[in-house]
Amino acid sequence: MSVDPPSSGRPTGPPSGPLSGPSQPPSGGGPPSEGGPPSGGGPPSEPPGGSSKGPEPRRPWWGSVPRVAIIATAVVAAVVLAVVLSRPDNGGTGASDGGTSTSSGEVFLQPAADTGPDEFTESTAQEDSSASPVTPSGATESAPQNAVRGVNGDAPGLYGGTRNVASCDVEKQIKYFEDAPDKQRAFASVVRIQPSEVPAYLRSLTPAQLRMDTRVTNHGYKNGAPTSYQAVLQAGTAVLVDDRGVPRVRCACGNPLSPPVAQQSAPKTTGAAWPGYKSSNVVMVTPAPQPVDVFVMCEPDGEWFKREAGDTGDKDRKTKKPDKPSPSASVTTPTAPSDSTSSQPPTSEPPTSDTDTSGPTTDEPPSSDTQPPPPDNNTGSDTGGGTTEQAPAS
Repeated sequence: MSVDPPSSGRPTGPPSGPLSGPSQPPSGGGPPSEGGPPSGGGPPSEPPGGSSKGPEPRRPWWGSVPRVAIIATAVVAAVVLAVVLSRPDNGGTGASDGGTSTSSGEVFLQPAADTGPDEFTESTAQEDSSASPVTPSGATESAPQNAVRGVNGDAPGLYGGTRNVASCDVEKQIKYFEDAPDKQRAFASVVRIQPSEVPAYLRSLTPAQLRMDTRVTNHGYKNGAPTSYQAVLQAGTAVLVDDRGVPRVRCACGNPLSPPVAQQSAPKTTGAAWPGYKSSNVVMVTPAPQPVDVFVMCEPDGEWFKREAGDTGDKDRKTKKPDKPSPSASVTTPTAPSDSTSSQPPTSEPPTSDTDTSGPTTDEPPSSDTQPPPPDNNTGSDTGGGTTEQAPAS
C-alpha cells in the first residue's frame, strides 16, 4: 500500500502535549509591568520581528538638552536683573541713603510753604513767607556750570522776617523731638551731637527767613534713618541759622540742613519752579569768618531791625538801612564740609514729593521775572518803638 508524502516539511497540526492548545495572554490581560517579567515567571514575549531588545532606560531630568537650556537662561537672566537693580543710579534718582552720588544728580526745588517729603516733624513755622526777596549783587564774572553764588552768613539783608516775631517755634520743635526719640536720634546723628543735646542745640539757633533762593543739603527721615538730597529753598522759607549765619534747620518740616555738596556738572532741577525762579540767582551761604553776635534783617515793608544770635525776637530793635542792602555774592563751588560739626551722610536722590512736582525738569525754568530788591526808601525812623542804630555795611 502506498503512502503519499506530506506536501511540505512543516507539521500539519499542533504538536501533541500541553502546548497544543490556544496560546493564553499573560495574567491580567495587559502588558507586563515595568522592570519585571510577566506573571507566570516566564520571559517576556519577544516583540515582532524577533528582536530581543528591551525598553530603553529613562534618562534623568537634567539630561534633557532643552531643559538644561531653559534653566541656564533663567539663571543668566536672574543674575543680570540682580546686577541692574543693585547699581546706584548716577543719573539723578537713586535711593540709598539712597543712591545718587554727591558728585552728580538732581536738585529738588522746595517752595517756602511746602512741607515736602520725608519730614522729621510737623511744621513749626510761625509766620507766612513774608520776607521781601532780594537779588544778590556782584558775581558778574563767568563761572563753571556747577558753581553757585556764595554770600557770607553775616551779610546784612541776607535774612528777613518780622520784628519781635520768631519765624519758627523752637520750643514746639523741641517737644516734637521729645515725643519721637527715634527721630531725635536721627537728627542728632546728622548734626553730630548727642540726642540729649538736641534741645540746647535748637535753642542756640536764630529763627529767620531766607531772602534769596538758597542751595542746601536737606536731610529727610525715612524708614527710621536720615536721608539727604540737594535742594533749593525758596526765598521766604523759615529757617534756624547757626552763629556763623548758616541755615541748619528748615522749620516747615524740622529737617536738619547742611551746606550743599559739589556736583560734577550743572545739576538738573526737579519739582515745580515758583514765579521768578532763576538758577543764576540761587546762592549758598558760606560761614561768616567770625561768630555773628547780631543779624541785620529786613522786614516785608522795608524796615530794618537787629536780632541777637540765639534770640527768638524778644530783644529785636530797629536799625537804619545798611549802605548796601543787597548782599554781595561771589562765585563759589560747593564743597563737602571738612569740620566734624557740619559733615553729613552721603547725598541721596531727590525724593518723590506728594505735592505737585509736575513742572519741567530743567536747568532753569523759563521766566522773565526777577526778584525785586526791597524798597529803597530810608526807613530809619524811630516810629513803632525800639532803639534806632546804624547797621554795619556789608
